[in-house]
Amino acid sequence: MTHSSSTNRNAYMSDELQQIYDQTVAFVAKEVTPFGESWEKSGMVPRDVLKKMGSLGMLSLRVPEQHGGLGMGPLASATFAEALGSSTFAGFDVTVLVHTDMSGPHLVNSGSESQLQNLLPGILAGETILSIAVTEPDAGSDVAGIRSTAVRDGDGWRINGSKTFITNAAYGNMSIVAARTDPDNRYGISMFLVPAHTEGFEVTRKLDKHGWLCSDTAELSLNDVWVSDEQLLGTPHRGFYATMQNFQNERMVLVGMGVGAAQTAIDLTNQYTQDRKAFGGHLYDLGAIRQRLAMNQAKIDAVRASMYHAAWMEEQGLDNVKEMSGVKAWGCEVVNQVMYDCLQFHGGSGYMRDSAIERMTRDARILPIGGGATEVMLEEVAKRSYM
Repeated sequence: MTHSSSTNRNAYMSDELQQIYDQTVAFVAKEVTPFGESWEKSGMVPRDVLKKMGSLGMLSLRVPEQHGGLGMGPLASATFAEALGSSTFAGFDVTVLVHTDMSGPHLVNSGSESQLQNLLPGILAGETILSIAVTEPDAGSDVAGIRSTAVRDGDGWRINGSKTFITNAAYGNMSIVAARTDPDNRYGISMFLVPAHTEGFEVTRKLDKHGWLCSDTAELSLNDVWVSDEQLLGTPHRGFYATMQNFQNERMVLVGMGVGAAQTAIDLTNQYTQDRKAFGGHLYDLGAIRQRLAMNQAKIDAVRASMYHAAWMEEQGLDNVKEMSGVKAWGCEVVNQVMYDCLQFHGGSGYMRDSAIERMTRDARILPIGGGATEVMLEEVAKRSYM
C-alpha cells in the first residue's frame, strides 16, 4: 500500500504546489534514496546532486523573480520540505534545507543589491553551498547569548570566536556568521558573509552524530578573521532580529521534513505488516497494530494541517510565532512517536542497521532539539497564551 500524493492535498495546496511536491518526490526517489547509504558512510551529500537540483530550479523557490528565483512564499517551502522527507535520508533533507531555507533567506532578506547579484547565481545553481553559523558551545536556542565578537578594523571587521553544530560547514562554500558587534547591547549582533577559505576561518572538527549521518556538521574556529564592509549582511547590530525573523521558516521546514519522513515510515510499516505472516495471518490483521497505525496517520495528518496553516499565516503577513512554535513543539514529538511505533512493528528487522526504519528513527530524534528545543517552543506558546 503506497501513499498517493493526492492524499497530501490540503486547503492551501494549489496545483503549482502539488506539482512541486510531485516533482520533488520523484527526484529523491530516483536521485537520492538509491544512493543514500553510501552518502551516510562518506558523511556528505555529493555536490553533483545539489548542482543537479540547482539546474532544475529546486533551490530557487523563495528567491524573488528579479534575482532568478521563482518568487514563492512559505507554503512552497513547507511543500518542498515535506516532499524531501520522503527520501528516508534526513541528512540529505537537512543539507538542502539549510542551504535554501535556513541560510539563504538571510541573504535574500538582508542582502545589498551587489551581494545579491554577485552571490545568488552560484547559490541557486548549487555551486555555492551555504551554512548558517549562529550556534556556539554556550549559546544554542539562546541566540542573544553568543560570545563571538566582531570589532571594527579599518574598512572592515575582525571576527573572533567559535561555532558548533554547523550543518554544511565542513564541505560548504560560505557561512553566514553571527557575531556580537555592540558589547553594550545583549541583542547587538551582526551577520557576516564568510567564504570557507578565508584566512583564520577553520573547521576544527567534523562532528560524529547520532543521526543525519550524510549531512556534514562541524565545529568552527574564527581567529582574527578579517572581512570587508561589503561582507556585512544587513544593518549593523540588527542580526539578532534577522535571525528571529527567519526562525519561523527554519522551524517550519524541520516540521515539514519530519512529516514527510513520518508519512513514509507509516507507508513502509503498513506494507510490512500486510506482508509479514504471523499467527495464521498477517501482522496487519491484529487490531492493536492496525489501530495504532491508524492513530499515527491521524496524528501526522493533524501535524501536516497545522504546519500548512502556520505557513499560510506567514504568507498572509500575520504573526504566526505562537502557531509555528506550537506545531514545532508538538509536531516533532509526534514524528518521534510515529517512528517509535513503526520500528516496533518491524520487530527485530527494524532494529538492524540496514533497516530504513532504524535510520529514520535515529534521524528523527534531533527534530525536537534543533531549530528551537521543544521546551523553548512551549515557552513561546505560553507567553502568547497565558501571560
